[in-house]
Amino acid sequence: MRLTSAATELPAPLHPGRYRIAMVCLGNICRSPVAEVVLSARMAEAGLDDVVEVFSAGTADYHIGKGMDPRSARTLTDAGYDATRHRAQQFQDSWHDEVDLILVMDRANLADVTGGVERSRVRLFRDFDPDFPGEEVPDPYYGGDDGFTEVLDMVERTSAHLVELVADVVGR
Repeated sequence: MRLTSAATELPAPLHPGRYRIAMVCLGNICRSPVAEVVLSARMAEAGLDDVVEVFSAGTADYHIGKGMDPRSARTLTDAGYDATRHRAQQFQDSWHDEVDLILVMDRANLADVTGGVERSRVRLFRDFDPDFPGEEVPDPYYGGDDGFTEVLDMVERTSAHLVELVADVVGR
C-alpha cells in the first residue's frame, strides 16, 4: 500500500543538492540508531548516499559517546547491517535550522524536540510507515529480543518508503 496523503510529503531541502535526516529517540542507543543504520543502508542501495546524510540522536544525555544497546547491535548484525560505528549523541535545538527532516520515534520524543511548538520539519518516523502510518516505534529497551526484531521490521518497511520520497524531493 502506498501512502498518498499530505502526511507523506517531505519538506524541501534547506540546501539544494543535499538532504539531512536526523532520527531521534530518548537515549540514542536502541530505536534511532537502528533507524539511522537501516535508512543509511537503503539510501546507499538507492544511490542517494552522495546527497543524503542520515544521523541519529537522543533527547536525553544518558548515553552520550556510547555505542548502541548490544541487543540493537546484534539484531542489526544478524540482519546483515554494520552496527559498529554508532556513538550516541544528544539532539541539538540548532538542528531545527540545519536539518531537512527530523524523525522522532514516539510522541514523547516529539514533545521534547518541538517544545510543544508545531514544526514542519519534525515528524513521527512512522508517519511514513505504509502499513501503520502515524504509529509510534515502541521502545524495546525493557523488553526481550522480540521487541528489537519488531523495531527492525518497522524500520525496514518505513525506510523503504522513505527512500522513494527522498528520491523525489532531491530530484532523482
